[in-house]
Amino acid sequence: MTSFKDLDTNAPTRKHDHIALAFQSQMEESLQDRRFVYEPLLAAHPTAQTLQPFSFLGAVFKLPLWVSSMTGGTKAARHINANLAKACGEYGFGMGLGSCRSLLFSNEYLADFAVRKYLKDSPLFANLGIAQVEKLLFAKQTDKIEELVNKLEANGLIIHINPLQEWLQPEGDHITQSPITTIIQLLNETTIPLIVKEVGQGMGKESLRALLQLPLAAVDFAAYGGTNFSQLELLRSHPEKQQVFQSLARLGHTADEMVEWVNELVVELGEDLRCEEIIISGGVKNFLDGYYLRTKLTLPSVYGQASAFLKYAQNDYEGLQSFIESQARGLAFAQEFLRVK
Repeated sequence: MTSFKDLDTNAPTRKHDHIALAFQSQMEESLQDRRFVYEPLLAAHPTAQTLQPFSFLGAVFKLPLWVSSMTGGTKAARHINANLAKACGEYGFGMGLGSCRSLLFSNEYLADFAVRKYLKDSPLFANLGIAQVEKLLFAKQTDKIEELVNKLEANGLIIHINPLQEWLQPEGDHITQSPITTIIQLLNETTIPLIVKEVGQGMGKESLRALLQLPLAAVDFAAYGGTNFSQLELLRSHPEKQQVFQSLARLGHTADEMVEWVNELVVELGEDLRCEEIIISGGVKNFLDGYYLRTKLTLPSVYGQASAFLKYAQNDYEGLQSFIESQARGLAFAQEFLRVK
């Protein structure tokens, strides 16, 4: 019979730390995370098999993560996008590129975006703004979109909807028709899988209703609470303009609000629901936020953390690996021990 012998060689150091840090470890009741019920008796510590692969965007995801559209056309973009793509390929999740507008009529910055070789079978989506899509439709040049997707070896296209950002941007494009009209027109002219996202304000219930009735690959929330591109454009503008229009940057909807609306719309739309996958992004600060929102949402989903990914992708790849592995460990623990209220 094998005997158990507890060789706890670190006990003295650990006990010393417990004494030294006890007073710093007092937690105020106001800091309690009230979104969850913690059940410490009902599971063992998670293993590598706890998080099971699942289907999303027609691919197999090993982690419920999404790289929300980042960057291109700058000195650091190539390094950032390569690191992010390597991580997607290694850990099994998808990536949306930053705006690919610069590639429509030139290949000058193609190397910044040419990351398919790193992604293996993980999804890769190109990205254009609604104003560019509208102009291409009016000019009968939607073939340029197909060319863009093909030269990037992408699985589809993200259309970012940003009327407030364009309106506040000093050099912004004028949108001449409703974005939903443009999206429907493009769907009628192409078979390219489309994802539609906002850029930091999120979307109201009626906008979500309109999108969920279309045959889109997914809707990306890009909700209020993360990087706010309207605020970013204000910071680029004249101080007087900042003062007059600052209140507009505070408009929008959180991911939590949008989850509630989508759940309501799933019931309300019934058989008219045609888009059934969601990318939850905007204000997702950590894996607990992602776990909470995905669990509440009744549709299949992944979650994005643009600023967190960007922070680690700028440096050594090893730091990005460590961040993603920590996300996976946290998600596995949450799945076993936490129940959403």
